[in-house]
Amino acid sequence: MEKVVIIGGGITGLTAIYRLQQEIKAKGLAIDTVLIEAAGHLGGKIQTVHRDGFTIERGPDSFLERKVSAGRLAQELGLGEQLVNNTAGKSYVLVNNKLHGIPEGSMMGIPTQITPFLVSGLFSPVGKLRAGFDFILPRSKQTEDQSLGAFFRRRLGNEVVENLIEPLLSGIYAGDIDKMSLMSTFPQFYQVEQKYRSIVLGMKTIAPKKPSGTKGIFQTLTGGLGTLVEALESRLQPGTVLKGTRVERITKNGEQYRVLLSNGKEIEASAIIVAASHKMLPNLLPQYNEFRQFKAIPSTTVANVALAFPTAAIKRDINGTGFVVSRNSDFSITACTWTHKKWPHTTPEGKVLLRCYVGKPGDEDIVTKPDKELTDIVLQDLEKTMDIDQKPEFAVVSRWQEAMPQYTVGHKQRLQKINEFMSKELPGVYLAGSSYGGAGLPDCIDQGEQAAAHVINHVLNHQIIKVI
Repeated sequence: MEKVVIIGGGITGLTAIYRLQQEIKAKGLAIDTVLIEAAGHLGGKIQTVHRDGFTIERGPDSFLERKVSAGRLAQELGLGEQLVNNTAGKSYVLVNNKLHGIPEGSMMGIPTQITPFLVSGLFSPVGKLRAGFDFILPRSKQTEDQSLGAFFRRRLGNEVVENLIEPLLSGIYAGDIDKMSLMSTFPQFYQVEQKYRSIVLGMKTIAPKKPSGTKGIFQTLTGGLGTLVEALESRLQPGTVLKGTRVERITKNGEQYRVLLSNGKEIEASAIIVAASHKMLPNLLPQYNEFRQFKAIPSTTVANVALAFPTAAIKRDINGTGFVVSRNSDFSITACTWTHKKWPHTTPEGKVLLRCYVGKPGDEDIVTKPDKELTDIVLQDLEKTMDIDQKPEFAVVSRWQEAMPQYTVGHKQRLQKINEFMSKELPGVYLAGSSYGGAGLPDCIDQGEQAAAHVINHVLNHQIIKVI
């Protein structure tokens, strides 16, 4: 009986073991599986809180519908009736202590309609003129990679970047766009520029037609994303998950691997999926210098504060789903979702649910403040924009230490080299998860499924070689 070990019980590791067990059962393979998770629960950053009729996400709250794997998995697990799209509403950017509507037709901050851009108060006349250079500038020189900031500053100028593009894009990864890799985060922008030269004209050409009604582009589950984790766990074979157990080290033993656990036990494995943070790799495989580079890859520490109010507490009710904050603004929060409007199912009638985010490169110490102090800081920022005259009924503070891996310039090339090294020196060991090939739920699910397929092929080839 061949043994496969999955390290990490987030959505990537859960998907991997689920797919492995499906394939093993369908094909009658002689493969045993075990998932090892250091925490006492599965799901990683996916955690849902139900309180007083509210559904509150501590981590991610949704996924892009167009990335089909998350919705497909939910359907497969019998959760299809819980799938719901967000309410499409106006979003804002806070610049110079004032909320400005994101210009209609903007795609990730790139204008595809000229008139809404020209009349927007987000930019000065000089900033708008500079953005117009996109129509005449040549394509970028072909390159393996560059920073998001450098790419967009060249095309559209600093003002458009700092007042619109940066708040939108950096919020996804909680990173510094002047260090983030274009090719590992949004390579489609480079591809559009190379094909159409102007990214404004290019994005306008490929922009999908706006759907009618109020259906948004994101999906979630009405019971919370935690139901996806629960459904996956319930489908796993009994006794194949070890919680509260940490992997200390991996050593190679001929064609097999020895996995040393924190409880002193060892597991001999034919294949391993490392679905854990990149920061673990140098400790798991200290005998290989190649993994030391992962120590230098930064991860941002962030937090979010969910606040529940009665509707009457909000004196300035703004029509929309939330706002992001320009880094030039004197605010501690980086964004706020008006959850009761974006996801109405999360909030009881007559109540308001606001979810605010703090923590960014250069301002991560704020996350360590006590709950009350952090909540007061968030309230002070909200009162500047929404005129709130009551304290919240309750607050849920969630902290994530070094939880957002940063895909800095050259990430894709570094990952390719490490995968080439592993295929030669560590065959049967695979990396998957938010540290490597995409941080969104669908990206992690895709990686878990791909890793499971690689493992099946590796083990079957190994068995054939043994027979021969």
